Amino acid sequence: MTKLVLAIDDDKLVHHIVDEALSRTCKILHAKNGEEGLRLAKKYRPDIILLDVEMPGLSGFEVCEQLKKLEDTTEIPVMFLSSRADISERMRGYNAGAADYIVKPFNAEELLARINVLDDYRKTSSQLKQDVQRAQTTAEIAMTDSGDMGRIMRYVGQSYHAHDLNTLSAHFLEFFMPMELDVAVAFWYHQDAMFYSSEGAIQPIEQELFEKHKDGSRFVDFGRRTIINYPKVSLLIKNMPVDDVAVYGRYKDLFPHILEATDAKIRDMEVSEDALNKVEHIGQVFAELSDHLSGVGDHYSGKVAEFQTVLESDKLAVLEPSERERLQELYEHFTYLSDELTIIKYKLGEVTEVRQQLIESLNKIAKPWGEDEVASQADIELF
Repeated sequence: MTKLVLAIDDDKLVHHIVDEALSRTCKILHAKNGEEGLRLAKKYRPDIILLDVEMPGLSGFEVCEQLKKLEDTTEIPVMFLSSRADISERMRGYNAGAADYIVKPFNAEELLARINVLDDYRKTSSQLKQDVQRAQTTAEIAMTDSGDMGRIMRYVGQSYHAHDLNTLSAHFLEFFMPMELDVAVAFWYHQDAMFYSSEGAIQPIEQELFEKHKDGSRFVDFGRRTIINYPKVSLLIKNMPVDDVAVYGRYKDLFPHILEATDAKIRDMEVSEDALNKVEHIGQVFAELSDHLSGVGDHYSGKVAEFQTVLESDKLAVLEPSERERLQELYEHFTYLSDELTIIKYKLGEVTEVRQQLIESLNKIAKPWGEDEVASQADIELF
C-alpha cells in the first residue's frame, strides 16, 4: 500500500526535495505552515509527518505537541526537519513527541532511507502494541504483597535462568508493567548494542539518545524522561512521575538495583560465551593436530614395515655383520617411535573427550534450566 506523507514546511526547496525523494513510492501532502499542517493531519491522517522546526506562526514543536494530544494523530510518527544538530535541540524534539530528526540540508537518498525506517517502525509498533496490550491483561503481579525488593528478588531469579538477551529483556520489561511505565532498554553486549522497548519497537531517536548518553552520567534527566546508565545496560523511562515527588524518588532509588543485577548478568553471559568460544577453538586445534599425527603415524608405520621386510630379505647378506647390527638398531628405534606416536594419538583422544565434557559443563552453566522450568513473576510468592 502506498504511504501517505504530510510535509509541513515554509521552505519551497524542502518541498521540492521531498517530492524528488518520495514521489515514486509515496503520496505526498504539502502544508506551508503549522495551522494548515494540523488541518491536513486531522483530515487525512497520514502515515508519516515531516515537520519543520522553525516556521512562522506555530513552531514545529508546538505543532507536534498538538498532534500528540489528538486521538486521531497521536500515533503518527513525526520526523523533525531542522538546521540545528545539537543534542539539546534533539531532546526538545523528542520531548515534543518526535520519532526521528533529520538535519538540513539533507539529500533525497537520506530522506528516503529514514522514511523507510519510520514506516517499518510504524507497522511493527502497531502490531506489537496490540500484543503488549494482550499480554498486560494476563500479567497480574501483586506489587503490594511482596514489596519492591521482593519483586527485584523475583527478577534476579528469573535473570539467572535467562541464557539469551531476548529472554533477559522479556523478564526485564515485565518488571515495569505493574508501574505502568513506558520504558526502553539498551544492552551493551560485547561490541554490539541491542535495543528493546515496552512498546515493542524502539524509535530511531531513542536509539540515538541511548548511544549519545551511554558514557555519560549515571542519571540523565530531561523533562518526564530519565536515562539510567550502567556499563552493560542503559534504561530509558519515558513517563517518570515527576509530579509525585515521593514516587519519583522511590523509583530513582529502586531502579539501580535491577540495573546492577542486569549489568552483572550480561557480564556473566559475555564470560560464558568467551569461554565456550575458546574451548571450541582449542578443540579444533586438537582435532587438527590429532588428524595430522594420525596421518604421520600411519605413514611412519608403513615405512617401518617396509624396513623390516628389507631386514629380513637376502639383500643384506653382502653387508658386514656390524652394518647389519646397526640397521637392526635403527629398526628397533623406529619401532619405538612408532609406539610413542600411537600413545600420543591415544592421549589426544582422551583430551578431545575431556574437552567435549567441558563444553557440556559450560553449556549447563550458561543454560542451567529450560524456560519451562523457570517460574514467572506471577507464579512466585515470596511472602
